Amino acid sequence: MKKDTHPDYHMIKVQMTDGTVFETRSTWGKEGDTMQLDIDPLAHPAWTGGRGQMLDSGGQVARFNKRFGGLSLSKK
Repeated sequence: MKKDTHPDYHMIKVQMTDGTVFETRSTWGKEGDTMQLDIDPLAHPAWTGGRGQMLDSGGQVARFNKRFGGLSLSKK
């Protein structure tokens, strides 16, 4: 096996937006550094599975239909 192919894992601290801190292994930063999160995975819908519905009220679909609604693939 080749030497120096694996990244250097070390212990860092991760500080959540609510102030809680936990330790984990990472390749980010240096040993003992603290990573401060801008988005809290305990409350953000990307991690909690919150309602991720897409509503298009006058958005992209309406603009597309306005621009290309009169086009047809059939020959006249």
